[in-house]
Amino acid sequence: MTEHHAWQKHVLGERAVEALRKHEFNAIFVQTAQEAVSYVASQLQPGMKVGFGGSMTLKALGMQQAVADAGCEVLDHNAPGLTPERKMEILRAQLTCDVFLSSSNAVTLEGELLNVDGNGNRVAALTFGPRKVIVVAGTNKIVRDLDEALSRIETTAAPLNNRRLDKPNPCTRTGECMDCDTPTRICRIYHILKRKPSLSDITVVIVGEDLGF
Repeated sequence: MTEHHAWQKHVLGERAVEALRKHEFNAIFVQTAQEAVSYVASQLQPGMKVGFGGSMTLKALGMQQAVADAGCEVLDHNAPGLTPERKMEILRAQLTCDVFLSSSNAVTLEGELLNVDGNGNRVAALTFGPRKVIVVAGTNKIVRDLDEALSRIETTAAPLNNRRLDKPNPCTRTGECMDCDTPTRICRIYHILKRKPSLSDITVVIVGEDLGF
């Protein structure tokens, strides 16, 4: 990354943080991925139950290992070898965990978060339930407004996540959303956090790097 790219990411990140704060979110900007990991670790205490929304951003940060190193219980519904029954137990436990960690499909410069889910477990936990929610997003997720947020999901997040999950949906062939009508469609719940939900404690960490889809 050149100094010019770093400058732009810093400026956009700070603008997003300012907008999010105006909408009552706690929000901070950090320049590097390591700073993001350190911030999350500072919010953890041994024995806490920590849930994870499916996130390539958190995977890239090695966040699960950081949580385990902090002495916390990791609630990961995508852990290998889970029975369907155990996976459902973890999904439900994430709704009342101490800390829920996630990313966001898009963060607008107007202070909003847009996410699209298949099951709704991630957006449910983002809205209400966990004692604390921390959203970590790279500056590649920043867009101008909700129209650009939806466009980003349709051209970037949706096709890449369908490809990652090996779903036989049209976007894995065309490279962009086709608004498909298939049983395997994963874009089912469209969720906007326009402002921080009244009873929820949400911190958004904007990272001056490209992370995830």
